[in-house]
This record gives sequence, structure tokens and C-alpha cells, in this order.
Amino acid sequence: MKKITLTPGKFKGLKRLSDDTGRFRMLAIDQRGSLRRMLGKATNRKPEEITYEELATAKRLVIEYLSPYFSATLTDPQYGLPEGIKFLDRDAGLLLAAERSGTNPAGKDGKEKTTELLKGWSVEKIKRAGADAVKLLLYYRPDGSPEVKEFQENIVRKVGEEAKRLDLPFVLEPMSYPFKEDEPEKDSPEFAKKKPEIVLKTVEEFSKEEYGVDILKLEFPVDLKYVEDFSFGAFDKKEREAVFTMDDAYDFCEEISNRSRVPWVILSAGVDIEEFLINVEIASESGASGFLAGRAVWKEFTKFFPDESKMSLWLKTSGVENYFRLVEASDKALPYFEHPLFESYANIEIENGGENWYVEYEDFKGEKGEGKKEKEEY
Repeated sequence: MKKITLTPGKFKGLKRLSDDTGRFRMLAIDQRGSLRRMLGKATNRKPEEITYEELATAKRLVIEYLSPYFSATLTDPQYGLPEGIKFLDRDAGLLLAAERSGTNPAGKDGKEKTTELLKGWSVEKIKRAGADAVKLLLYYRPDGSPEVKEFQENIVRKVGEEAKRLDLPFVLEPMSYPFKEDEPEKDSPEFAKKKPEIVLKTVEEFSKEEYGVDILKLEFPVDLKYVEDFSFGAFDKKEREAVFTMDDAYDFCEEISNRSRVPWVILSAGVDIEEFLINVEIASESGASGFLAGRAVWKEFTKFFPDESKMSLWLKTSGVENYFRLVEASDKALPYFEHPLFESYANIEIENGGENWYVEYEDFKGEKGEGKKEKEEY
């Protein structure tokens, strides 16, 4: 009979992030730069002119009105946590981001991207702040230059090791991007054709146990705007070249499930809700364990900024409606404990369980028995 062991913290964290059915129906409001741009656009201001209070208030409203519905909420420590935690639903799981907003230029021509962990912040602080999981956004190309790949992979290892030491689930969010000469931009047929293989090879890499990832938060492998059923401009009235079929979309999602050693969820990547609903439905029918949805759920409320009453009203109505539509679209999502890693909830046991488990349970320093916490900041 199959038996899988999890540490108490990892096991409890997975339960906190999921709903009663074992599916991840999570909300993301960790955006910083993109949210600044949206609020700036609504008021004809430059992004840098949006104040701390304005950005924090927008995040607080999303947390206040939507976190009671979602199984967990992802936010950031700079603007989302200090103002929003008072309004986080008492039953909602909490994920906190580890990275600084934005990326650094890298590679020979400076067109590649590297991640920077937020200074003065650490996985230990994330745990101390009461989070149920740590999340890391990572721009990554498996076909990138060796030095950039190594840099990015080492960051994942570092966070994974800390998450393991502190017994906290680790959610990794790898994102693709164009940088080669034959990739004019992200929204192009050239990049769209490459994206499925980029996503699949990324899944293959970070599924390795050495990274310590517990959940993969993934892009939809096929840009639906380049699928023949929608390429006529179904989502944004812009006609594009059809390079995929709907069968391709299902096939690539199923291949993600074949290659991913851990449960995976789909992210919204800023697409509109109508497109994301189709992404969620296809991914859920192909082995995903749910979603971690951001702008697709709430971005329209920014159009009413700075009118807080109208922003709140939009979230309480249209925002909540988006949640229920996503739940319906993810009805066939695979409960995390039915992922091939576990196969069944009954197969999961606590690592070193038994009368003396607490003796074997490692302290914050990775040593058995009593010990002092090791302070470390990135």
C-alpha cells in the first residue's frame, strides 16, 4: 500500500490553502507595479504618483470583500499585509510573496530577467507573520543563457530550503517571457508557438525534488487568442493568426499533469475573466488542482478609483460573481490529495509519526531537539 509522509507544517499548510473539497481556489492580490499602473491609468497619473496609502487601500478592499469566498489569499508584505490583515477572513489561508516587484536585466544583451528577493524580508519572517505558505514569482526560460538559468534556479533552491527548514509550503510561480531575436513580443504568433514547450520544460525542471516546491502556479500553456476558435478576436476584437486548436490546449495541459511531480494550479496572468474561465475549465479537466487568480477576478474595480464606495460595490457584486463562475469552471479540478504524488488522502501520514515524533521533529536550525531560531534575512 502506498504511503506518503509530510511534515506537520507542510500538511497543515496544504489544508489551509485548499477548500473543503481539497481544491485550491485562491485569490492573488500581491501585484505592485501592475496595480500602480492600473490605478494611475484610472486617474491619468503616472504610476509613481500613486501613494502608499492609495495602493494599500486598494489591496485592503480586495482582501476585505473577496477573501471570505476564496480558500486562500496571496498578498505582499509591503502594501497588502500591514493594511489588509485586519480584514482577511478568519477562515482564509494566507500566502505571502518573497520577491521584490519587478526584475533585473540579465544576459548578454540585458534582455533576460532575474529575480531579486525582497530586501529585509525572509521566509522566516513570512512564517512569523502567520502565513500558511511562501510564494516566489520567477521569470524563467529553460532555453536561456546558462548563467541566468543557474542564478534563477539557485534562488528557487534557496527559498525551497528555507521553506523546508521552517516547515512551510512553497508555491512557485514560473513565468515565461520573450527575449530572443525571433520573438518580437509576448503577444505574437512566434512566441505563442514556443510557449507550450517553454512551460512544459519549466514544469519538468522545477518538479525535481531538489527545489522543494509543493505547488506549481502555472501559466496556461497555450495563448487562447491564437487558438482557431478564438483567433478572430473573441476576447479583445483583435484578429490573430491561428496556430493551435482546442485539442492542442487540452493536450498540453494534460502533458503538464504528466510531467508535474506536485499538484499544480492555473494563474490568470492578467487576461480578462472570460478568457480565464476557459483556461480554468480546460486545466481543471486536464489534472490541475484549481487556480490562483488575480487581475482576472478584480481588475475592473480599478476603473472606479479613487471612489472607494464604488470600488467596494463592484467587488461585492461583480467580483464575488467572478468567484462563483470560477468555482463552476473548476468543478472537475483534481483535489490535491488525489494527485499522483499522494493518490489518496488516506495515503498521507505525518513524517516520523508516533509517540516520539516531536523528538525527531527538526527545530528552526535543522537540528533535532531544542534550539534557537536562526535569524536570516535576504
